[in-house]
Amino acid sequence: MSFVSTTPAEQAEMLKTIGLTSTEEFFEHIPETLRVTSWDLPPGQSEMAVRARLAQLASRGDGARVCFLGGGYYDHFIPAAVDALASRGEFLTAYTPYQPEAAQGTLQSIYEYQSAICRLTDMDFANASLYDGGTAVFEAATMAIRLTRRRRIVCHGSLNPRYRAILATHTANLEVELADGDDPAGAACVIVQNPGFLGDVHDFTALAGRCHEAGALLVLSFYPLSLGLLKTPGAMGADIAVAEGQSLGVPLGFGGPYLGILATRKEHLRRMPGRLAAATEDAQGRRGFVLTLQAREQHIRREKAMSNICSNEALIALRALIYLCLLGRDGLREAATQCHAKAEYLKQQLGFARLLNSGSTFNEFAVRLPVKAQDACLALAKQGYLAGLPLSAVGKGEETDLLIAVTEQRTRAQLDVFAGALASACRQA
Repeated sequence: MSFVSTTPAEQAEMLKTIGLTSTEEFFEHIPETLRVTSWDLPPGQSEMAVRARLAQLASRGDGARVCFLGGGYYDHFIPAAVDALASRGEFLTAYTPYQPEAAQGTLQSIYEYQSAICRLTDMDFANASLYDGGTAVFEAATMAIRLTRRRRIVCHGSLNPRYRAILATHTANLEVELADGDDPAGAACVIVQNPGFLGDVHDFTALAGRCHEAGALLVLSFYPLSLGLLKTPGAMGADIAVAEGQSLGVPLGFGGPYLGILATRKEHLRRMPGRLAAATEDAQGRRGFVLTLQAREQHIRREKAMSNICSNEALIALRALIYLCLLGRDGLREAATQCHAKAEYLKQQLGFARLLNSGSTFNEFAVRLPVKAQDACLALAKQGYLAGLPLSAVGKGEETDLLIAVTEQRTRAQLDVFAGALASACRQA
């Protein structure tokens, strides 16, 4: 219920009902020593700051766990309105909206989500039906195979190694050749990532041109929140853009549920997996929403289906939509700016470690420590820190290499203390 202040007449009626004559009489049972003597409140704070302070108080001063872990999943702030709206009862049983006459709300939320993703990426069409970022990469690869009739997939060094492993698993029994590098000759597509897995920012515009000259497609895996600052997949000339949608208002979990994002250009639309919701008008001219292209094997003959890795993710997509609407263009830019600025600040505090990135980064960077990264992470975990991702665990670096991610939630004080704690752990290990 929203708060609406009462009028003096309403207050008098309420007091009469409980047998009192004044507000002061209402409080007379409270001892004078326990009554509020002033309203000297501190200055207002942002929702994020208030949430952090309440978490600190709830932990009895021990401090909440501070997360610097990344590698594809990030500890971004989620406004309370996302949970409040996405938790409404109307969405609890929402699944695939097969009957438009009974599912206008679900269809509209999918349509608005698709529209938001298209604006975010500068692409023409988006679906709302993929599990996560890894399966979205596989779907983009098979989509490129259908479009080009080629069966060679090239994975650029910037690609998340987990996505590369998922791709290898799903293509293990298919007549598909996986290669590494950036040579588009004879390939269905070249798959790249921006920012790269180690945090480096790239501009793949020239590579997109080389791909098109060779008859191949460019598939670009992007970090949604980074587009508040970075060049979009569409502006780079990507044919298919994919992403893990967790950074858009989805909390970190033990593997999910997350959201796979896939967007493409108009000329590739009929080879895109999943389903599309669209706006239309009925016979009386009233606006309505329907499913248009439906490429799942549950909808059409199996041999004509694009894929079956496209279960409905409407509830998670709804969270992403609410998050994007709450932030808006300026809010997204501000969140991205804070992520970048705070990461740059932390870099300066880690003078005892060697920075492995040679160029610009967004909110994530790799360092080489004087000790094993795993040992440092275990030591800091005892102090309440998730210090980062040891790169040797995913085959992307030496045992001393650590991938660190910084989000808008980290304060300067947290960054300073973390830098000191990591330095101490390196000295003691």
